[in-house]
Amino acid sequence: MVRIRRAIAPISDTAGSGAPKLPRLSAEGRTSKGKYVAHSQTAEPTRRDFLYVATATVGAIGAAATLLPLIEQMNPSADVLALASIEIDLTPIRPGQSVTFTWRSHPLFVRRRTVGEINAARAVRVEDLIDPLARNANLPENAPATDDNRLTPNVNGEAAAPAAAPGAAAAKPAEKPEWLVVVGVCTHLGCTPEASTPQARQGDYGGWLCHCHGSQYDVAGRVRVGPAPRNRDVPPYAFLSDTRIKVG
Repeated sequence: MVRIRRAIAPISDTAGSGAPKLPRLSAEGRTSKGKYVAHSQTAEPTRRDFLYVATATVGAIGAAATLLPLIEQMNPSADVLALASIEIDLTPIRPGQSVTFTWRSHPLFVRRRTVGEINAARAVRVEDLIDPLARNANLPENAPATDDNRLTPNVNGEAAAPAAAPGAAAAKPAEKPEWLVVVGVCTHLGCTPEASTPQARQGDYGGWLCHCHGSQYDVAGRVRVGPAPRNRDVPPYAFLSDTRIKVG
């Protein structure tokens, strides 16, 4: 029995005589000679892609429209903004008297000091204080806690003068030393200290006594006995006239 073998010719790289030889591409898009061939796999945008983009845009606009009223409600109302600054008539306050007002939901002490209280406060040395800083919003943060630096230099529209070097006295005495304005909150735990009066002295320094934990402040609002760690804050304020101030 004769077996017939049919020779299968290998497939040639040419499709026929005269046909160009096509390069073989690897998985990375390179030819057998190492050269890259440009190709693109980016699909053309479809109607579904447009619908996705349009839906997302409309959703973002709707979310912004919903949030705007909520953000507007978080802004302070007109009555709150009015309390951010108050004007106080000083005429009814007598020498030696401390009157309490409300400023930004906190008590505010306005004290008309006597000549004796002013002299006693000015005689205190800064190095003897628990807190050597003035804590005065009308002065730089490093202003020392002299008695003059516990008052405002903003009198009749004049701007505040630069603070003296730490430990030094103010450049000039305060023009209205009888008036002291301080936030009426103890710097220990936020209690409200009780003020001394000519009829009822509170503490050893003639200023304020916090009955909760025993902190004492002098007639300049400076802490003299702890546990309060710092002087009471002096808010930003200015004299509008001899008998009227604006706080805040």
